Amino acid sequence: MSELLVTGGQVLRTDMTVERADVLVSQDSGDIVAVDEPGTLDGDDELDASDGLVIPGLVNAHTHVAMTLLRGLADDKPLDAWLQEDVWPVEAELTPEDIRAGAELGLVEMIRSGTTSLSDMYFAVEEIAEAVDQAGMRAVLGFTAVTVGKDAEGARADLEESLDVARNLDGAADGRVRTTFQPHSLTTVGEEYLREFVPRALDDDLSIHLHANETRDEVTPIVDEHGQRPLAYADDIGLLDGDTYVAHGVHVDDSEIDLLAETGTGVAHCPASNMKLASGMAPVQDLLDAGVTVGIGTDGAASNNDLDMFDEMRDAAMLGKLAADDASAVDAGTVVEMATANGAALLGFDSGRIEAGANADLAVIDLAAPHLTPAHDLVSHLAYAVNGSDVRHTVCDGEVLMRDRTVEVFDEAAVRERASEHAAALVERADS
Repeated sequence: MSELLVTGGQVLRTDMTVERADVLVSQDSGDIVAVDEPGTLDGDDELDASDGLVIPGLVNAHTHVAMTLLRGLADDKPLDAWLQEDVWPVEAELTPEDIRAGAELGLVEMIRSGTTSLSDMYFAVEEIAEAVDQAGMRAVLGFTAVTVGKDAEGARADLEESLDVARNLDGAADGRVRTTFQPHSLTTVGEEYLREFVPRALDDDLSIHLHANETRDEVTPIVDEHGQRPLAYADDIGLLDGDTYVAHGVHVDDSEIDLLAETGTGVAHCPASNMKLASGMAPVQDLLDAGVTVGIGTDGAASNNDLDMFDEMRDAAMLGKLAADDASAVDAGTVVEMATANGAALLGFDSGRIEAGANADLAVIDLAAPHLTPAHDLVSHLAYAVNGSDVRHTVCDGEVLMRDRTVEVFDEAAVRERASEHAAALVERADS
């Protein structure tokens, strides 16, 4: 059995305490074997965590990874205009090769900033799954179905593809890929299609992921047409009956928060995207107080504009305080838990914690930096001071994805060059 020893550093434990310890990892099973006092464990290979903090690999609970190709293409617009005028016309020109190039770029960015798992919504999902496999990461993937602007045949074909992808790709990448059925949102998929396809997804025991309550413009039409709040409408359709988590959940009222808690429906909170698109402030502390599992996602790089989960943690904490009008809301320990254990729970992975038996998904933070000095409270630093560029090593499933800031699973320069070429050609096609 091949074992990796992460040695010489401090370790973040599940109760948000920090202790000096070594972490032994099985590279065969991909699990953590032991966490013990320094010098008591031996491995076949070592990662030096001296002057470092070993944390669970971060979990990006909602993103569109291939949208790295659209980074900086369209900014400073509200969501509807941004989508209809800028994003969707360009996305209509995407090829599978484009999506592969954009996905690889996004995965490299995440590896470099300590993210080991992601939940993605997009197209050409087979290409994304292959990129995830090469990256050595974990992912929940799905084909995102939209019915607006399509005839009945096209609408059903989209939803059939979402079902087929969820059935066929589950378990890919040696089990590191899981899948979800993905109706895009409650306003972009017609009710008749939801009522037809959601029961089929539930019959197949598929998890479900969708956008919900992101903007007021997604709430008002449903209230006007159906006479009920969006999540009550979703529950009536059966969308909240299974293993479901929604992205955003910005404009939820007390009744919807209670409904999320009652049905065990989780929320992937995307603070940077919500701020940039002026979508609003999600009531994160209220959700947490009600017992809702809340993870953190970056959304796509076109509306963020990076995939650094440390940025996202800081945004989540600060926006959460503003939303609650309470400086003690969404505290440092809570936001770190949201980005690790909570995100893993949403995605259904046994990661997000450093203890024997858990998935060996880790990141090592280099603490030898001016902005991380002095080290009064390392959990505070994780939430408010650490940057993605402070990550020294990244490990997923027991395999080293990045060692000493060098990504080992991709040729980073080639990935960047290929993505730049595909992005330029994509925009040229869209403009022609």
